[in-house]
Amino acid sequence: MRLVTALFLAAALLPAQVRRDRHVVIISIDGFPAFSLRDPALPVPNLRRLAAAGAFADGGMETVNPAVTWPNHTSMITGVRPARHGVIYNGLPVRGEGGIPVKLEPWADKDKLVLSPTLYDVAFKAGLTTGEIDWVAITNPGTITYSFAEVPKVDAACVKEMIAAGGVSEAEVSGFRSLNIVMRDELWTRAAEHMIEKHKPNLLLFHTLTTDSSQHQYGAGSLGGNSALALADARVGRVLDAIQRAGIQDSTTVIVVSDHGFRSYKASINPLDRLPADIAKDVFSFPEGGTAMIYIRSSRRAELTPRVRAIFAASGDGIASVVGPEDFGKLGYPDLEKSDRMADLVLAATPGYTFGGRSGASTGGSHGYLSTDSDMDAIFIASGAGVRPGVKLGKIRNLDVAPTAAKLLGLEMSDIEGKPLTAALR
Repeated sequence: MRLVTALFLAAALLPAQVRRDRHVVIISIDGFPAFSLRDPALPVPNLRRLAAAGAFADGGMETVNPAVTWPNHTSMITGVRPARHGVIYNGLPVRGEGGIPVKLEPWADKDKLVLSPTLYDVAFKAGLTTGEIDWVAITNPGTITYSFAEVPKVDAACVKEMIAAGGVSEAEVSGFRSLNIVMRDELWTRAAEHMIEKHKPNLLLFHTLTTDSSQHQYGAGSLGGNSALALADARVGRVLDAIQRAGIQDSTTVIVVSDHGFRSYKASINPLDRLPADIAKDVFSFPEGGTAMIYIRSSRRAELTPRVRAIFAASGDGIASVVGPEDFGKLGYPDLEKSDRMADLVLAATPGYTFGGRSGASTGGSHGYLSTDSDMDAIFIASGAGVRPGVKLGKIRNLDVAPTAAKLLGLEMSDIEGKPLTAALR
């Protein structure tokens, strides 16, 4: 009996068994709000079928701050907040004179931009194959086996395969930047079909964007926005069909997520318009929709920070709050003293307003509001191999996506904030 017990304890302490026979496909539908999926009039039959057959975050999935694309995709794939992985924009802020950022560099190498290990790093190092299609913060990662990038290149291996197979033309790839977002999504979806059927990667990350563009233009819950959500559902159906054609449906888990929700607005604010000219010249604003990152020239930071903060706090009319460094940790932002990326202040918009380059009446949809705003909640559905059917998870965190996917692949991500969603797993 003691020998059996000892063997059992020894086995329990062994690392997880890597599942080389498993496949996890993570589909990110950019900007799909949790509240939209709760709308019974929204025609998304594929998502509803997956939710019914698997696990569904019926209370939504909490995002991280800022509620924009790259920070949240990075949290989903690292299991940690921006305070640790360092991604607070859709790119790397490049500093200029006086420490004020002058631009964002979207093509910075992943190892420079992302400061924490990712799910695909762990999978690749465990000997599993990895694939990405239009994923973000993933330039030159060194741990992706198959890639069809956000802006594909004609000489990339998977692109050449698709051109040879007639899945995409060389002209479409060469002119990719000039294509509208609907056509780009179409080509990315074809790439997903191709990669699944030809290569069957153990981990595939696939990101679509039309939903984000449509809701920005027409607003949350609009006809244009909902039409894009319905189109995204059809593309999910195509991925499911490709999995079946590849003959791996019994060994595949499909996880469908979004990076953030959406909110409609009636007016836009340029924060610098609220400042006197002698102050505004030494202040820089990075608008992120529902929040704005405020940088102050380093030579005047000590002098101007309290004045700028007081002016914004008293300005009202669209600015709900001013967040200072003392609260950055509570909201998951990087520590100002330890990060050369973080702003000096963060402005939060009142519902109905968004931060941008101009002030005045304007309509459309935006995200980037504080993650405590339930309209920023995203979606999470997991279905297929290793997932229990008919599970309602309530509200979850997007930090839990990476460790859950890792567990399905027999991997473990250490020293992270997220936890596997064990209630959803067999």
